[in-house]
Amino acid sequence: MIQKLLIANRGEIAARVMRTAHALGIATVAVFSDPDADAPFVALADEAVRLPGAAPADTYLRTDLIISAARAAGADAVHPGYGFLSENAGFARACADAGLIFVGPPPEAIAAMGSKLEAKALMEAAGVPVLPGATVTEETDLAAVAARIGFPLLVKAAFGGGGRGMRVVRGPADLADAVEGARREAASAFGDGTVFLERFVVDPRHVEVQIFGDAHGSVVHLFERECSIQRRYQKIVEEAPSPAVDDALRAELGAAAVAAGKAIGYVGAGTVEFVLTDSGEFFFLEVNTRLQVEHPVTELVTGLDLVELQLRVAEGEPLPPAVLDARIDGHAIEVRLYAEDVPAGFLPATGTLHRFAVPPGPGVRVDAGVVDGSVVGTHYDPMLAKVIAHGATRADAARRLARALQQARIHGVTTNRDLLAGILREQEFLAGRTDTGYLARHDPAALGAPPGDAVAALAAAAALAGQAGNRAAATVLATLPSGWRNVGGAPQRVSYTLGGRAVEVAYRYTRDGVTVTVDGEPLTGVRVLAAAPTEVDLEIGGVRRTFFVHRAGDTSYVDSPIGSAALVTVPRFADPSAAQHAGSLLAPMPGGVVRVLAEPGDTVAAGRPLIVLEAMKMEHTITAPADGTVTEVHVVRGDQVDTGQVLAVVEATEEAGA
Repeated sequence: MIQKLLIANRGEIAARVMRTAHALGIATVAVFSDPDADAPFVALADEAVRLPGAAPADTYLRTDLIISAARAAGADAVHPGYGFLSENAGFARACADAGLIFVGPPPEAIAAMGSKLEAKALMEAAGVPVLPGATVTEETDLAAVAARIGFPLLVKAAFGGGGRGMRVVRGPADLADAVEGARREAASAFGDGTVFLERFVVDPRHVEVQIFGDAHGSVVHLFERECSIQRRYQKIVEEAPSPAVDDALRAELGAAAVAAGKAIGYVGAGTVEFVLTDSGEFFFLEVNTRLQVEHPVTELVTGLDLVELQLRVAEGEPLPPAVLDARIDGHAIEVRLYAEDVPAGFLPATGTLHRFAVPPGPGVRVDAGVVDGSVVGTHYDPMLAKVIAHGATRADAARRLARALQQARIHGVTTNRDLLAGILREQEFLAGRTDTGYLARHDPAALGAPPGDAVAALAAAAALAGQAGNRAAATVLATLPSGWRNVGGAPQRVSYTLGGRAVEVAYRYTRDGVTVTVDGEPLTGVRVLAAAPTEVDLEIGGVRRTFFVHRAGDTSYVDSPIGSAALVTVPRFADPSAAQHAGSLLAPMPGGVVRVLAEPGDTVAAGRPLIVLEAMKMEHTITAPADGTVTEVHVVRGDQVDTGQVLAVVEATEEAGA
């Protein structure tokens, strides 16, 4: 039996594994990098061992350090979570060589699936439909291989997943750059830069099947999950079962997945991923030889704890009857809550979470890796939490989940919360018509935008809460009502920015109440029933709502039944030193410079890549905004930059600037 378990991971999955281990009476050990020293998962563990450094290559990808940590803490087993070393056969072997139980499949199964191209050959031999592809080596004739596969094609990391090291290539001109970029990203995220080419099916559904095997030869499937809604080839909404799969197709998918598992002698939890076309054809993508991020939806519809099953199988137990006879009960949907700026193109966001609270409710589960005060940095994946809802029907689950997101209070870091809530209420999603092209058909910024009249109400509440705070802090005439005057004067004014948009509020208290205008438009029927620095009871147009306001620095975070907003107060007097030279290219997020593709004096065309940044294991390219000349370059490869830092200056030509 496992007595002490080291979790070779971080964040929400480390905490998730620990909760089940503790429920089973198993002691836990965390490993942590320097940026994670104060993370919640470290405090949750019984013991913790530091991995000096910050970058994954120096910490969570170091087999030697993790094995040493297990020995130092006296652990007898290792759970790899997902990502990092979870699908590294060498790591699984090193655990076995050190006398540690590896909570996962045998190294041979990981190795068989570790090279996705070799995995496809095995699957084809097992009778599973596959897409054509080829590994890229230094000797590969890219043009010839691409011509054989056909465009569009996908450049894909051979070791790893999660959308990193992936590029869609529409034609020959973009192939070489796509391969180079995917290699760098894969090497950074997984420690191996090997990539391969594969035929790209345009806008299929992404459906995967959960499999489970034991050491006694049993392999079963626990039904499918739909994971089609993605950004940057990374899933953000997952559900079980798939709305596109009926009983007959479910049986076919399940049989193919079990055949895949048996072909490699699979033990433990794994996932067989497929693309599914409108005609009902499906093709093998890969086997993930680990627990998936989206495993909670399977848990909620089957009533099984997959981590508990992993631990019991690792101890040598056979799969229990509850697994062999599993049935689907209801529907579950999961969303991944990321720190990212959706309107800016899903750029990763960083900062301190001043507040993080998702209210509990019937059928709602939150797997979080952060708490109030957590710092979201640039070194790791920007996922904050997974929020999951279960209901008797798909519509019930979607409605519950949307409400949980709406009621959440997430302050300090820009997130994709509003986009996720918008998806859950969008008609095409509710009708089950989802595929990997969903976010190409639906503008993410529009899906996540608040209702037209919500911004005015949220801004008014922020201004009135600010006024209440000023009044509460007053040391002169403190007993007078807020806004009282002997003689009426001009309205009080406050300006905010909201996602790059300017919002101006003017308000005036009178003996008859309060008048409020937002961007020059008067709000009708305004009544302030109560106003405090943190809460405003406000009636507008006959509808009364409570607005909760949390002020952190210059930002007012407002949460309400009609939406949320982070309103940044604009100083009355601008700082002239903040002005930037025309043509300055600013860093859109903190990160590291991995490539500098221009130097002063270069003539560039609009859209030409100039600088490549890496943040949270993803690359982001800074391009020339117009035709012109590069006059300044302020960074070199290896530099760390902050948001808003000037990277380079491009002076537009007269024609481009006209």
